[in-house]
Parts: sequence; structure tokens; C-alpha cells
Amino acid sequence: MPVSTERKKILVFRELPPDQLARLQARHDVTLANPRLAEQLPAFQAALATVEGMIGSSYPVDDALLARAPQLKVISSVSVGVDNYALDALAARGIMLCHTPGVLTETTADTIFSLIMATSRRIVELASLVREGRWTRNIGEDLFGRDVHGKTLGLLGFGRIGQAVARRGALGFGMPVLYHSRRPVDLASQAPDLAGKAAHTPLDELLQRADIVAAVLPLSRETRGLMGEREFGLMKPGAIFVNGGRGATVREGALLDALNTGGLRAAGLDVFATEPLPMNSPLRLHPKVTALPHIGSATFETRHAMAVLATTNLLQALAGERPTALFEGSAS
Repeated sequence: MPVSTERKKILVFRELPPDQLARLQARHDVTLANPRLAEQLPAFQAALATVEGMIGSSYPVDDALLARAPQLKVISSVSVGVDNYALDALAARGIMLCHTPGVLTETTADTIFSLIMATSRRIVELASLVREGRWTRNIGEDLFGRDVHGKTLGLLGFGRIGQAVARRGALGFGMPVLYHSRRPVDLASQAPDLAGKAAHTPLDELLQRADIVAAVLPLSRETRGLMGEREFGLMKPGAIFVNGGRGATVREGALLDALNTGGLRAAGLDVFATEPLPMNSPLRLHPKVTALPHIGSATFETRHAMAVLATTNLLQALAGERPTALFEGSAS
């Protein structure tokens, strides 16, 4: 297919770094309109009628929105997850969906492992003790944490990020790793440094054996609400649960019950079913919860790398080339 040099209309629906916005403006006609901002919503809605490409993140692109964009050919999401997009409608229209896997793997794994450390050693709670002037004597056993090294780490999901978390645990902290995924990973060829250190395990067995369970799951029909009352009930007394994947994979009421009346010792959460976390959520001030504002990939370096890849994806698609990171199952 010949490469197209024709200028096309692009809608940027979340701010991009200036250098990446300039790349787009050099090649195409760009409308920058963030629909989350009331003053920019009319421009966003008006642009839909003629736009051929969209780039942004964290905004629902549903059937109704797509119906207002009859010329749309490609969406480039500045994210790995695609649960904000109406996948069936995109497929029916033949609209390409691109995303940004790979570039955020290590940064997100850092965040997840920091939650493992923080919840196990009660870092946030004890730092508040000092900050608030309540550290007046050596702490007693009531404030002791638990070791991370040597504990059994259970991973729900074992893609790029799950494997990166496994490396931190197995290679850095001597943790036996159990993982649950749709199918076993051929570690010898795909992750040789984890060969003999991570084992594919049925879900129930993993929950029963792991000292720390970390969810690194995308949101799908199969994973929505995966962790519920039964699953939390299977976890070891004193175990820790960490979620760095998608909030809706967890039934938050069941998690609260496990923290309040079950045996769960603590939870570290970077994602929630509703974001930002509502002020009235019991998770916000729960003494056993370490909560973060969805910062998995939120570093200067990684967010810029994501924007670069998303911009490249969009430019490639509009030029008639195959994008570097076309979402699996997307139109091509």
C-alpha cells in the first residue's frame, strides 16, 4: 500500500507533550479539545463529524460517540488498557485501535512492587506516625511489619508487567513465584531468567498458598469481578492483596469484608472500580489500605515514551502503514 502524504483531520482529546503535538501538526490538521473540560467540550463534539484520527486516553469512546464520527479510521490510545473503547463497534466499523504496550512495563512493575513493600512494612502508616508527631518511643510489636524477602508471591496475570514483577520478587527478594494465567508461559524461551523460579498454578491453589497476591490483569469479560468473596476467602490468614491492573477485576465490597472480618492483613491499591476514588468510599480511609491515585506509569520518562509511541502509531496508520503497536484483534 503506498504511503499517504495527504493532510488529514486529527482530534487530540487529551493533552500531549509539545514535541509530540508538533509532530502531528507538521503532518496533519489538528484539533486539541479535552472533553473533560466544559469549555472544550463543544469543540470536541464539533470535530467528531470530520475527524479521521483520534489520540488520547482515559475517556470513554462508546457506540454513541463513534456514531458521531463517520470518517474515523484510527484511534491511538496513550495507554495499554483498552477498556474505555467499544471494541465490538470499532471492529464492526473497521476502525484501527492502537495502544502503548512495552514502554510502561518496568515503571508499572516498580509501582506494584512498591505497594508490596509499603503494605508489608506498613510504610505509609509509620511515616504518618513521624509526620504527625506521634513517634514518642520505640515502636512495639503492634506496629511491626512483615518481611517481603522469601515470601511466596502469587501473580494474577503473567504478561509483560506480571513477568517484570516476578523478576523483582524472584531475583531480587528470593520469593517463590506462583502465577495464574489463561495458559502457561514457556519460560525457557520467553523469560529464561524466571525458569525454575515461577510456576503456573490454578487460581484456587495460588490463593491458598501465596503470602502476597498481586493482580496485574486487564479488564475483560473473564476478569471483571474475578476477585470476590469466595476468592478472598481462600487466601491465607494474614495475606496481603495488591491490585495494579484494573479496579473492576475486584469486587470492592468483598475486599472490604475480607479486610474487616476476614483474614486479609492489608491491601495495596493503585486502581479502583470508580476513579477518582469517591470521597465516600470506605477504601479511602481504611486503616489496612494503602491507596494510590492510579500512578502505575506516572513518571516523566514513561509518560513521554507512551506519548511518543501513541503519536507514532497514529502517524503510521494515517499514512497507510501498519502501526507499531496495533491492539491485538484490532482492524488492520
